[in-house]
Amino acid sequence: MSQRSKRKEEHLALTQMFFNAQKTNSFDQVHLLRPALPESRVDAGSIKSSWFGKELAAPFFINAMTGGSEKSRQINQQLGQIAAKRGLALALGSASILTKEADQLESFYVAREADPDGLLIANVNPLTPPADAARIVSDLKADALQIHLNVAQEIPMPEGDRDFVWLDRMQEISEAVSVPVIVKEVGSGLDPVSLRKLQAAGFSWFDIGGAGGTNFAQIENSRSPYPMNYLNDCGLPTALAALLASPLTDRLIVSGGVRNPLDVFKGLALGASYVGVANHFLHTLLNEGAAGLDEEIARWQEELAAIFALYGQSCLPVKQPYYLDFELMNQFDQLKKFTGK
Repeated sequence: MSQRSKRKEEHLALTQMFFNAQKTNSFDQVHLLRPALPESRVDAGSIKSSWFGKELAAPFFINAMTGGSEKSRQINQQLGQIAAKRGLALALGSASILTKEADQLESFYVAREADPDGLLIANVNPLTPPADAARIVSDLKADALQIHLNVAQEIPMPEGDRDFVWLDRMQEISEAVSVPVIVKEVGSGLDPVSLRKLQAAGFSWFDIGGAGGTNFAQIENSRSPYPMNYLNDCGLPTALAALLASPLTDRLIVSGGVRNPLDVFKGLALGASYVGVANHFLHTLLNEGAAGLDEEIARWQEELAAIFALYGQSCLPVKQPYYLDFELMNQFDQLKKFTGK
């Protein structure tokens, strides 16, 4: 097994070691005003959506997890099968490994084989050569491409990158591919200053990837002989990142610590068009198998439709009044000047 594949499998193990189903996060500081008279019905059609020209059964999706090793091949095959059955979009983990190890293509492509007509999103890092990014999109028959931002992961990573001059290279990738591009943070939150820079450079879809779920700084520190544990809390909480981003874009994806259908609904209420879920689904898959994850996603779809009815929503987008705990409101008040609004 190559060093890159070994790291992929270490990440899978460490995400589960640090997983805490009872962990609180910034979603708990967002509260929804519930109508006592919602005048609504539970309807599975209320949560249906479309994205990049494909119809979806729900506005939440399976976000980027893995690829590039034998274990991740098995995971991506199962995720593809479940996405096809439940009508969900699926984002694959970083495929940048394919620039060095083309033989790992199958560990990603199994998802497309399992879901030939579904919405599949590829993922690369900003240093991926544009021609390679275009080839990855073509080989995976991807409908969109995530470019991930993970500086807070790379810094403590023993073999991490040290070149973060990315924007021009990201533009070159965007110009080289023929599908929509999503800029995705990886668990540390997309700040409004960077979002505005990305907009000026021509990007329009953003996954804020906030703090509150998988902490890749913590994961890399656990792998390092010289850990920088003081960086474990450098992230921007998911709900705060959403509050700061929503005035700037209507093409917003909220992810980072999504634990249940109510978190999905809160993400939509905070301005998301779609909500990404990664480690919670991965934990279920690894502990309860594909059947367990399939059952959970079916239950999430049913419960999200019920929550729509509970709060008087009959369709997307969600327009739901909310209020914030003082701590989150105070943070937002301090930072909203950076939105330029």
